Amino acid sequence: MRATQELFAPLGPTYDRYASLLSLGQDPRWRRFLVDRVEVGPGQVVLDVATGTAAVALELVRRKGCAVVGVDQSPEMLAEARRRIALAAATEEIRLVEARAEKLPFEDGAFDGLTVTYLLRYVDDPAATIAELARVVRPGGVVSSLDFGLPPAAIPRALWELYTGVGLPLAGRVIGPGWHEVGAFLRGSIRDFYARLPLDRQLALWRDAGIQDLRGRRLSLGGGVVFWGRRA
Repeated sequence: MRATQELFAPLGPTYDRYASLLSLGQDPRWRRFLVDRVEVGPGQVVLDVATGTAAVALELVRRKGCAVVGVDQSPEMLAEARRRIALAAATEEIRLVEARAEKLPFEDGAFDGLTVTYLLRYVDDPAATIAELARVVRPGGVVSSLDFGLPPAAIPRALWELYTGVGLPLAGRVIGPGWHEVGAFLRGSIRDFYARLPLDRQLALWRDAGIQDLRGRRLSLGGGVVFWGRRA
C-alpha cells in the first residue's frame, strides 16, 4: 500500500479535477450515489475512510447535514483536504485524522455511518480491513463503499479495455507525469483485484463482518460499484 500512497501523494492539488476528467465525469456522480445511500442527519457523525481530498466528506456535510471524521494515511492528501474544507467553510463539521484503515484509532460502534472509497484494492488483507471498518459503526448504522468495477457485458467491457488500456494512459501523459503513471497503473490494479475478489466474494466478506441487508449497484455500465448495508 505504501507504493500506492507514494504514487498518489503528489496529486492532491489536482486530484478532484482530473479524477473527474479521466473518469469521463463519472467519479463525482458515483460519489454522490455513495453518499445518498447513507441514512444520517444533523447531530450524527459519519466516518469517511480513505477520505483523500475530502470530496466525500464535503458531500456528506452538504447533502446530509451531519458531522464527518475523515481518515487517510497520506499527509499530502490530508493537506489538500484541509485546504478544501477551509474554502468550503466546513472546518467545524469535518475533522481529519491521519491513520490507516487497517487499524482505526476509534472505539467500537463510535460512528452512525461509514463511507469508504477506492480502498480495498490497496490493502493486504481485505477481509480484516472490512471487519475493522464494520467494528467502528454502531448497530443499525449504514456502511457504504465505492470502487471501480469491471463491466460484465461484452461491448461495455471491450470499451473499458480500450479506454483503460489506451485512452487513460494517453490522457494521463497529456496531463502530466504523475497522472500518466496513475493512468498506466489503474487497469492492472482493477483487473487484479477482481481476479482475487469477484463481486460475490466481496459481498460475502461484508456479510462475514456483520453487515446485513447488503445491496450493490453497478454504475456507468459497471465501471463503478457501490455496496451498502447496515451494521448488525
